[in-house]
Amino acid sequence: MMDKRKKAAALTYDKLSQEAPRISAIGKGKVAEKIIEKAKEHDVPIVEDPTLVELLSELDINETIPEELYEAVAEVFAFIYRLDQQNTS
Repeated sequence: MMDKRKKAAALTYDKLSQEAPRISAIGKGKVAEKIIEKAKEHDVPIVEDPTLVELLSELDINETIPEELYEAVAEVFAFIYRLDQQNTS
């Protein structure tokens, strides 16, 4: 049976101090809703990718993402970068 509750994962990345993004929050149900609400309050871009969230939710808070997720996460960061560029033009 599929779990239909909403899931969310938040990533942080500081290219000066981290070699890869880290999980800063994960949750489902009410916790996922709170993560999304906080992101919106702070104008943090939100990308909906259920498959990626499923994979990220298997990690622990503060865990660096594994190499096999680099490409998928890089696509998310590239998307966000393009959005930022459009908003500053």
